[in-house]
Amino acid sequence: MKIRLPIARKLFFSHFLAVILVSGSIGTYFYINAIDSLKNNLQARLQNSAALISELVDARELAGIQSEKDQNLPAYQHYLKLLRELRNTNPDVAYLYIMRKEGDRVEFVLDTDETAVQAMPGREYTSVVPALLLGFSGPSVDDQIFVDEWGSFMSGYAPLKNSQGMYLVGMDMRADEVQQKLRRVRISGIISLVFSIMLALAFSRFLSIHFTTPIKLLISRCSAIAEGRPNQHIALETGDELDNLIAAFNRMSSQLEESRVRHEQSQEALKQAKEELELRVEERTRDLLELTGKLKFEIIERQKVEEALAQAAMLDPLTNLLNRRAMNLHLRHELERFKRTGSTFSMLLCDIDHFKCINDELGHAVGDQVLITVSNMLQSAIRGQDFLSRWGGEEFLLLLPDTDLEGGAEAAEKLRRTLAAETIPVADRQIRLTISIGVCSYHNEHTLDSLISAADKALYLAKHQGRNRVVACG
Repeated sequence: MKIRLPIARKLFFSHFLAVILVSGSIGTYFYINAIDSLKNNLQARLQNSAALISELVDARELAGIQSEKDQNLPAYQHYLKLLRELRNTNPDVAYLYIMRKEGDRVEFVLDTDETAVQAMPGREYTSVVPALLLGFSGPSVDDQIFVDEWGSFMSGYAPLKNSQGMYLVGMDMRADEVQQKLRRVRISGIISLVFSIMLALAFSRFLSIHFTTPIKLLISRCSAIAEGRPNQHIALETGDELDNLIAAFNRMSSQLEESRVRHEQSQEALKQAKEELELRVEERTRDLLELTGKLKFEIIERQKVEEALAQAAMLDPLTNLLNRRAMNLHLRHELERFKRTGSTFSMLLCDIDHFKCINDELGHAVGDQVLITVSNMLQSAIRGQDFLSRWGGEEFLLLLPDTDLEGGAEAAEKLRRTLAAETIPVADRQIRLTISIGVCSYHNEHTLDSLISAADKALYLAKHQGRNRVVACG
């Protein structure tokens, strides 16, 4: 069947069908509005019903209902009976309940559920429902179906009379009842939408047959040309602008043979250019890979140097213990941890007794060896969680996390006895060393500087009292 109409009129009919589809969209719009209207009506009923019931309950009479043992109170029995009677008057209502809010805790006071999962007085409600929290200060309602351990519901809430923001009454409507009301509207909308789609499909098929017949013919000829068979001509009249398209196609088909020859010549030239380009790319790739390898090696070496420098900046070069800078970082860390957790820590400031005599009599090289030996002995005697540093000269500072003053003093005495009991080989003889230790524990009144100063004063007192002893600051 030929429709001798210009494309403009054919497009008019296609636009007409588009209008039909738009009408379906408008129907969908009204359907959505109907759904929203029904939902809003349900929400209004829930909210208004909850507000009405809230006026029947005086919150002041509920203050004594705190736990499950309070079920025998007259107020509990009276209001439970009242709420169950109100629930039974409306088949749409699943549950009525009263809740109390104290701080961030929300708990049940009354629950009309008559099954084994009834919420007893004082039971905490842990689900976070924004509308429920708003219900303590004014009427509110869920904007969607909410799920908890009792099932799926849409609920309304209202504060009780004299509740002062602490009590509310809640009304639940089961999700299946809400869905049943919405389902009726959906079925009507779906039937209307399906009818519009079927009508649009019928008209679209009718017009598509007229348009697609010449188009399919053009596609088959184009496919033949794509397969290497040029000079494909079409003998068809449509009575509209498609005739011009067919004529243009026939001219194009005649010219393609001429273009094919020129194309083959161009392809040969491109092939040669491609081979030359691939050779150059391969050479450049090799250069880049070699350069990348060198760069990776330099980066790795630089990282090793940086790591070595960072470690050296935190260690004493003689004893390989933490240096003063590193220990200050650990002390600040413990200070911050104390502020967060309240976990105290202790500090031991140790000094080798009569170390100057060793340097004067045996030389600084021997003194250095003594410092190394003492640092190794101290390191072996402390816990894995403790930190030992060379504080300066013959002084060592020991940080004991999670240790109070009494524990710090016990640890210091253990170190003092350990060192005093050992002999140290020096040159061609054995010598004994002792240490004096000042102990201080951190508390709220301390700063880092005052803590170090207190430990230093305790160490000075240990020296003044005759050395080889432990003094804990008061």
